[in-house]
Amino acid sequence: MTTNPRSILVTGSSGLIGSEVCVFFSERGWTVHGVDNNQRAIFFGPQGDTRWNQQRLQTSLRGFEHHELDIRDRAGVQELIARLRPDAIVHTAAQPSHDRAAAIPFDDFDTNAVGTLNLLEAARLFCPESPFVHMSTNKVYGDRPNTLPLHELETRWDFAAPGDAYGIAEDFPIDQSKHSLFGASKVAADIMVQEYGRYFGMPTCCLRGGCLTGPNHSGVELHGFLSYLVKANVEGRTYTVFGYKGKQVRDNIHSFDVARFIDAFIAAPRCGEVYNIGGGKANSCSILEAFSLVEEFSGKRQTYVYSDTHRIGDHICYYSDLRKMRAHYPSWDISVSLRETIRQIVAATLAKQSVD
Repeated sequence: MTTNPRSILVTGSSGLIGSEVCVFFSERGWTVHGVDNNQRAIFFGPQGDTRWNQQRLQTSLRGFEHHELDIRDRAGVQELIARLRPDAIVHTAAQPSHDRAAAIPFDDFDTNAVGTLNLLEAARLFCPESPFVHMSTNKVYGDRPNTLPLHELETRWDFAAPGDAYGIAEDFPIDQSKHSLFGASKVAADIMVQEYGRYFGMPTCCLRGGCLTGPNHSGVELHGFLSYLVKANVEGRTYTVFGYKGKQVRDNIHSFDVARFIDAFIAAPRCGEVYNIGGGKANSCSILEAFSLVEEFSGKRQTYVYSDTHRIGDHICYYSDLRKMRAHYPSWDISVSLRETIRQIVAATLAKQSVD
């Protein structure tokens, strides 16, 4: 007697994290349903187009089915989840840029907040026991991390207080700060995912991402720090550094390690949990440090200009405290170093350039 494979629904399946999750679970025998409508190309233009990634999944993954659906379509979302009743839902679809959100506030909120609610309610109605993983963002903390004492080093800013040495933990305040409209819409989604877990007892979690990255990222200037930086270097573009002397720090986590944690959560879910998912201090770098690493692998010098105006709500220094993740899921840890991540992105960008 054969049993049907478990099924997973992945929104934003043509994006960086969505596609990585699709590959990860497909390779483990799951039936994968991807939901994407290439909205990133509408938000960011041709540079953000993800159809190439959709085609890659459709041609290379066994048991993958693409669904052309906008998560703002409430009836469409309910019909799909009612029909599929997936064993797990991973929600990565979003309008991901805090800069872009100010120009398209309704599209931003309807996608990030209302789209998430559409998915949650459909899950509650048709598969309430299926784990629901939401890709949130560290922007839910607004610019509050900038109130922490910092010290300036030669190539980066870093936290000055010993109590902040591990980075930002999940109990860090989100109030009384500037979030950007993107951060506010993601806060609404984040709290709603928690509430469906706590109020209805559903197995949900929010993953508040740092810089999520990898070789399959369609990075643009407004979103996708490392991917866009590598693209600028390889293509000989001038990169614009926005404020803070180029010493602003981000922690970078490879999309594969994000998929690994999602797998761990689905195997042992909790209700209404929150995790700060990033590379931690070991995988952190400033823009200046990233220039040096990319140059090392590409062999090309990075040209850049400096603007004194920093981005609204931007973090001066941010890296994730990973201790809660490691405590709840001790079999998980970072497996791809920052150097290896950058090497992969450079190699993929060079390969794509030769094809184009």
